[in-house]
Amino acid sequence: MTEAKTAATRTASRSTGASETEPKQNRMPLGRWFREIGWRHVVGVLALMFAAFPILYVISASLNPLGTVASTSLIPTRVSLVNYQTLLGGDKGPFTRWYLNTMIVCAVVAAAQIFFSVLAAYAFSRFRFKGRRGGLLALLLIMMFPTTLSMIAIYNMISGIGDVLPAIGLNTLLGYCLALMGGALGQVWLIKGTFDTIPKELDEAATLDGCTHWQVFYRILLPSLKPILATTFLLAFVGIISEFLLGSIFLTDDSKKTLAVGLYGMLSGDRSNNLGVFAAGSVMTMVPVIALFQYLQKYIVGGATAGAVKG
Repeated sequence: MTEAKTAATRTASRSTGASETEPKQNRMPLGRWFREIGWRHVVGVLALMFAAFPILYVISASLNPLGTVASTSLIPTRVSLVNYQTLLGGDKGPFTRWYLNTMIVCAVVAAAQIFFSVLAAYAFSRFRFKGRRGGLLALLLIMMFPTTLSMIAIYNMISGIGDVLPAIGLNTLLGYCLALMGGALGQVWLIKGTFDTIPKELDEAATLDGCTHWQVFYRILLPSLKPILATTFLLAFVGIISEFLLGSIFLTDDSKKTLAVGLYGMLSGDRSNNLGVFAAGSVMTMVPVIALFQYLQKYIVGGATAGAVKG
């Protein structure tokens, strides 16, 4: 009996000792951890600092009451909202009108771009017709050329249209929206990739139940596209709100300018003393983008990965 108890005690002590030493054996050495995992954290922190530096500098400049380049630092020494008051008061230009124009253009053009891209992606994904592959390659080729190559051609086209229909000519928001619609099919490839991941059996089952192509598209497929639609709408919105080249050519009247064109014209008048007001306008331009991103955040990751699964 005594020998059995002694053996059990030795076995228990051995198991206890093994459990105490086991975490020490599984602990990864610091050098190996840094080579395999730690360097990624370092790169992530550096990338975060690199991305946050200009944002912090703009916010600091917007809160600097002096509003000059020489007096602006990364951390503001004095905090004031005088730049925002000057901007909203209209002393440097009709900022509220620029803001409204920008929101109208972004909403209209982004919605139209997504609508036409979805229709084209549905046709390219579900139908088989002559010229389908060539059309997809042509869209990809057109997307490779920068917008600056077509500026003169678009200007001449909108100018000629304005001679017949002044409402959609130069220096009009409608004409500017029409010019931006040149990239209406820019999201076709991404949306088509999502269409290709949806089984065609759903279309066939709906067709057997008596649905038309439009009903299949609207009632069956479109609800499944919410993630990719949110992603592409955000991409289109960000691209339009930051567009400057076409706007600087098409919009010359202060009441018709967008934020990018208006703020640049205000800054070019006096680059040193208008820095604070320009930074305040830049911060207020971020607000709709950040709000839209936060609202669509739950769709962003799923939509971006779904469109890249199958081409």
